[in-house]
Parts: sequence; C-alpha cells; structure tokens
Amino acid sequence: MTALDVALYLLIGGGALLALVRLARGPSLLDRVVATDTLLVIISAGLAVHAALQRDPTLVPVLVVVALLAFVGSVSVARYVGGMLLRSATGDGRDLGLPVAAEQREDGS
Repeated sequence: MTALDVALYLLIGGGALLALVRLARGPSLLDRVVATDTLLVIISAGLAVHAALQRDPTLVPVLVVVALLAFVGSVSVARYVGGMLLRSATGDGRDLGLPVAAEQREDGS
C-alpha cells in the first residue's frame, strides 16, 4: 500500500465522517436527506477507488446498486416532502412550510 492509497482512503474516510456528523446533527429532515445522499456517494466513490487500486472489476455491480439506492432514496424523499407542502386556506397560492425569505422572493419583494 503506497502513500497515495493511504491518502485516498483517509480523504474518503474524512468525508464520510463529516457526512455522518451532518446526518446526526440535522437540524432538519432535508439536511439529513442530503447527508444520507452524500454518504452514499462517498461510499460509492470509496468502492470505485478500491476497485481501481486493486484492479478488481467485481465491485462494479455493487457500485450500480449503491448509485441506484442513492437516486431512488433522494427522489422518494423529495416526493414525500413535496406532498407535505399544503396549499394555504386563504387561496393566495403560497405553500405552507416555505421559509419566509423564499415566499418574499416569489412575490418579487
């Protein structure tokens, strides 16, 4: 194992650790979803680096599964959160749950 191998594994491990910290701290559901997606990307990058360094093509199906899991998970949570945004009863068309700054930008103010 060369110094480059160790440096690559340390950088990937550091990124995974930071993603786990964001996953644990939150504070919102969307922060945790982004942290989970980032962690899955880091895992697939780590598998790709390991496969490249070891010249092992048997990890390619695992990479495909992890990438599909990340994509399907992100889309599912986005649809779930999108369904949670309810139209307000006043009829002005604003979504409840959006930050005040986002609502102000939509109005042009």
